[in-house]
Amino acid sequence: MADDLLSQLKTMTTVVADTGDLEAIRRFEPSDATTNPSLILQAAQHENRRARLAEIARHATDIDDALDTVAVEIGSEISALVPGFVSTEVSARLSFDTDATLARARALIERYGRHGVGPERILIKVAATWEGIRAARILEREGIHTNLTLLFSFAQARACADAGATLVSPFVGRILDWHKAQDPEADFEGDRDPGVQSVKRIYEHFKGHGYETIVMGASFRNSGEILALSGCDRLTISPALLEELAGTEAPLTRRLTPLDAETSAPEPQDEAEFRWAMNEDAMATEKLAEGIRKFMADQRKLETLLGELRKG
Repeated sequence: MADDLLSQLKTMTTVVADTGDLEAIRRFEPSDATTNPSLILQAAQHENRRARLAEIARHATDIDDALDTVAVEIGSEISALVPGFVSTEVSARLSFDTDATLARARALIERYGRHGVGPERILIKVAATWEGIRAARILEREGIHTNLTLLFSFAQARACADAGATLVSPFVGRILDWHKAQDPEADFEGDRDPGVQSVKRIYEHFKGHGYETIVMGASFRNSGEILALSGCDRLTISPALLEELAGTEAPLTRRLTPLDAETSAPEPQDEAEFRWAMNEDAMATEKLAEGIRKFMADQRKLETLLGELRKG
């Protein structure tokens, strides 16, 4: 009888937990873990964190200080449970401000250091806007690893690799959502899934041109998308889908394999080329803006909660 799908997937892909739920991380034993404002909000609302949340709110210098304290405390707890990277996101509010992103990223790394977690364990998550990618280039040169998130287009992926980002997170499910909304009757199963196709193209480009940037598929809507990308460098998966994979016994065939690298990488895009490519890609433009808004909406909910606790 075949092993469960999760066990097989772990032999060909680094499995990452897309959650701030410590119990889920303990159960599924992923190599890495990712968080974002939505996941931090969920984790912060657990009843067992309420007293600590109130203490943070009362002692913080301002709401930004409180937000970063919460994110780093949860991230530090997660770092004790996984051997690899923990991703922590810079505020979505800073997605179009390179200098502010740099300052916030450095501050997060400093906070982690006070918890005994070194920079080699942390990926600073930044939205893959032009300004965010510029910040990532600078941070990588300073030895701060980055995870470029909310990635929906090949133009974004190319710019991230040119910047030397440690990792990119192309969003599979949200790409599928957009195409389903445009053509509800279309068949997007398996390899016809446009989100799967996007990750495959990025993976093949990076491997074919010798980029060291890690490709981590994210935002899955079903296990079929995950299985179609088996062999990808990393896949970040929600607890519900980890549960499904762990409970299913079936043979799993590797779908992605590195190609031999070309002798040289293509010419990097400049800002005008990047912005034009994004303008031509309605899906990427809409989903990037929507993703920033959604992350910011959950951050505001956490800000409100911390503000109420701060007032007592």
